Amino acid sequence: MKIAYVSAGAGGMLCGSCMHDNALAAAIGRAGHDIVLIPTYTPIRTDERDVSLGQVFYGAVNVYLQGLSGFFRHTPRALDRLLDNPSLLRWVSRQAATTSAADLGGLTLSVLKGEEGDQAKELRRLVAWLKDEFKPEIVHLTNSMFLGMAASLKRELRVPVVCSVQGEDLFLDGLPEPHRANVRNELRRHAGDADAFIATTHEYAGRMSEMLALPADRMHVVPLGVNLSGLLEEAPPPAARPYTVGYLARVCPEKGFHLLAEAFRLLADRVGRERVRLRAAGYLGPGDKPWFEEVRARIQSWGLGDMFEYLGEVDRPGKVAFFRSIDVMSVPTIYKEAKGLSVLESLASGVAVVQPAHGSFPEMLERTGGGLLFEPGSASELAGALRSLMDDPARRAALGAAGRRAVAERCSDDVMARDTLKVYLAASGGVCTS
Repeated sequence: MKIAYVSAGAGGMLCGSCMHDNALAAAIGRAGHDIVLIPTYTPIRTDERDVSLGQVFYGAVNVYLQGLSGFFRHTPRALDRLLDNPSLLRWVSRQAATTSAADLGGLTLSVLKGEEGDQAKELRRLVAWLKDEFKPEIVHLTNSMFLGMAASLKRELRVPVVCSVQGEDLFLDGLPEPHRANVRNELRRHAGDADAFIATTHEYAGRMSEMLALPADRMHVVPLGVNLSGLLEEAPPPAARPYTVGYLARVCPEKGFHLLAEAFRLLADRVGRERVRLRAAGYLGPGDKPWFEEVRARIQSWGLGDMFEYLGEVDRPGKVAFFRSIDVMSVPTIYKEAKGLSVLESLASGVAVVQPAHGSFPEMLERTGGGLLFEPGSASELAGALRSLMDDPARRAALGAAGRRAVAERCSDDVMARDTLKVYLAASGGVCTS
């Protein structure tokens, strides 16, 4: 099967959706299919081997300028090509890293309008390249914010279109009115243009089916899978160390790092600060730095500054080393997370997790048996769960071992690829058995 997978780059950030798309495309390729991973806005960034196409469509600079002025909607391809240079897009994305969802309402709506939007030229270019160069048998869109492409892709290529949903409701909730209502209405208008949708959990499938006004049979569930390279290797027994709590995710309010810091304070008060450590890693954007410094100042004021370490972003070897340096992992999101990639990677590494009982995590832990759930938003309950695993190392080890086995058997990128291919088959007129 020839598959065109349209992904969205996240600038200079290691983004869970980029990493998911890259791992899925690589696994589908290993299964013997011809797949091209097409980056849009900016090049994708991943801590694995990047399998994406070397050119960017819907380049962020062109998309922005076309929304700003009618002049750029008719510029020659030679100029557009200069503005789509991957190096330029990376540089621009770093300069614009503080842009929030609240500033992107009009641009989001325009892109979502597809042929009727200011970026119609970008859509025509993508369609022409696919039609003339790659000739796919199916097109997969990375999230519902790309649904404005679907009608043109189906009409011109005469192939099915599949669309993932990967947490874009959080972005949508960040838009101010009237943009939020307008974008929601546009999403519903175009939802019928896709042949099938894919969510990573039943909970999120239900949530997005309601938001998009979709019948239940249009939404398929393909559980999250991860590249297991390096993660499954058994680590040597750790040297004697304080009980170490880990956090690996984007460092931002939505991911709940401040809640983990408060739970860590409560844990240290109960067991003694000399017995515990907190290690955090992950992308910290310029817009979130003031917030993070406030949290770090609180940790310092609690007398726990020497017990806390922030490592910044980590590459693949750094990620493997990070999991080997901690005893338990928690990313206590304050919103209903749709994926939770690093949590699944922690389980693959044999490290038990403590996660809020909402979003993807109840299904993830039911599927893997690798951790505990706590009441979302409760630092006290989180501290209690962390304490229970500190006091019972045998249970902690058993949870980690169960998580490692389950991820190896049921949550690899190869399993995710197999289940995704079933959805492709169904959308193409075959039978989906999942």
